[in-house]
Amino acid sequence: MTPLFGHDGAVASFAEQLGQGRLHHAWLISGPEGVGKGLFARKAALRLLAEAAGPPPGPPGLDVADDHPIAHLIAAGSHPDFMLLERNAREEGGELARNITVDQVRSLQRLFGAKPGLSAWRAVVIDAVDDLERGAANALLKMLEEPPSNSVFLLVSHSPERLLPTIRSRCRPLRLGALGEDAMTSALEAALPDADEEEIDALLKVGEGRPGRALAYRGLDIDALDAIMREITHSGDRNNIARSRLAQELSVKSAQARYEAFLGRVPSLIAAAARQRRGAALAEALRLWERARDLAGSATRLSLDPQSVVFELAGMLAALAPQANRKRHG
Repeated sequence: MTPLFGHDGAVASFAEQLGQGRLHHAWLISGPEGVGKGLFARKAALRLLAEAAGPPPGPPGLDVADDHPIAHLIAAGSHPDFMLLERNAREEGGELARNITVDQVRSLQRLFGAKPGLSAWRAVVIDAVDDLERGAANALLKMLEEPPSNSVFLLVSHSPERLLPTIRSRCRPLRLGALGEDAMTSALEAALPDADEEEIDALLKVGEGRPGRALAYRGLDIDALDAIMREITHSGDRNNIARSRLAQELSVKSAQARYEAFLGRVPSLIAAAARQRRGAALAEALRLWERARDLAGSATRLSLDPQSVVFELAGMLAALAPQANRKRHG
């Protein structure tokens, strides 16, 4: 399995409870998208099942050797005591479904309706629990309210504040933050052994401590996209020319990856601008950041029109322009 870099505190917290035999039945693993939450959840599930079934998986922590028999079973998708729920691919086009469905959650009954096959424990990873449709969230809640014995739910969440409070209240929270520069560099070098130092440095910059994000940005000419956004932020784009052109460019189907990169970059750019401001200008930047974060976070989940989303988000960048602030507060 891919190595996990950083997150030493989270690893120690989970491993301590596992070692003491008092593991909470549900864990809410939250943090920025792309920091490794899904990998953490998978490694935690593997470690739990490997320790339960044997042979002993090795040194303390979450790592399990790739040649361990439990690792082989999980990699092959054939471990009888493990289930992973994530958005399924649609039959046409290979795109992912919008949500994790209630039928997927109900399929867990197959796991809990039979005795564990290889040890006394069972593990479920949901990546991400934010993607559950309403009926699926309610079905999961019923399981968390009356959890099956010797079972652990590992719930990955990018936005835990949007979950049902009753789900959050039944989970032990475990937050993973952005990686430091050394851990981030190690993660990128491990994922891209053929990349040169210049590419690693570029990805390090745009990834902002999130290796998953950095890898998703690879090959998308993020520098050019950032340059357009910085120009809109500087000039204010009073005639909407740059905004309209960018909205058209990013709304075509072939630009989906760059569109998603744009959604991730806008809140980060506004946050960077906010850190340079004080007083009323800071308050306005923070208001724009909240709006941008909410819109960018829901755009793909709600299948919003990309052209309209790009135009609106670019308008928030334009509102950061010096003349826009002078007009608003002068």
